[in-house]
Amino acid sequence: MNLTICVLELLGVFFSAGAWLGSLTTTLMGTWLTQSTELLPTESYQMGLWEICVVQDMGVLECRPYNSLLGLSPDIKLAQIFMCTAVAVGLLGLLLAIPGLHLVNSCRDNVRCKRGLKMAAGTLCMAAGVLGLIPVSYVAYKTVDRFYDETLPDMVPRWEFGDALFCGWTSGFLHLVAGTLLLISCLRLQKQNSNTPVPMAQVWLQPGVPFLRTRFEYV
Repeated sequence: MNLTICVLELLGVFFSAGAWLGSLTTTLMGTWLTQSTELLPTESYQMGLWEICVVQDMGVLECRPYNSLLGLSPDIKLAQIFMCTAVAVGLLGLLLAIPGLHLVNSCRDNVRCKRGLKMAAGTLCMAAGVLGLIPVSYVAYKTVDRFYDETLPDMVPRWEFGDALFCGWTSGFLHLVAGTLLLISCLRLQKQNSNTPVPMAQVWLQPGVPFLRTRFEYV
């Protein structure tokens, strides 16, 4: 096995695991959006996908989950659906990528089976990256649109970017990188197998000889 292929596989699994943990953290974080007002400088607000929190000046954090999903804004509901889907798809891609490694002993039809697992894992990782980038980017777009809304008075507080958005962008990018590395390793493995000489056996049966003589030729 080519060392380059092994390195690509290991990097793909490593980035896939890191991206999945980042997507899960992004989904659970309560700092998708932050807000601070001049009227109450001792308090600031944090909005997540599942709850809204009030942070006081003394470091006290009080959170309250959303009572109803119907009352949420469309961008938050969209982010909930897409992020949960991205976490599930990313986990499935990671679980398929691990047995697809050539350092892991799995599959009877070693080469073909492992290549299929890695191709499926790479495709799922790229899908998870796209699913994770869509809600983060959409929430960021709506936040910017509302921040510069001229119809609102200047005294009305605006929501701003939270740490979860940057974590989501990083996780989505890592998922795309992981999927690309896994797919590249499959292509390099296929190219290497196509360039490997294949032995073909030619058998001659001679009269009066009780055994078969086999000669291997390379084409």
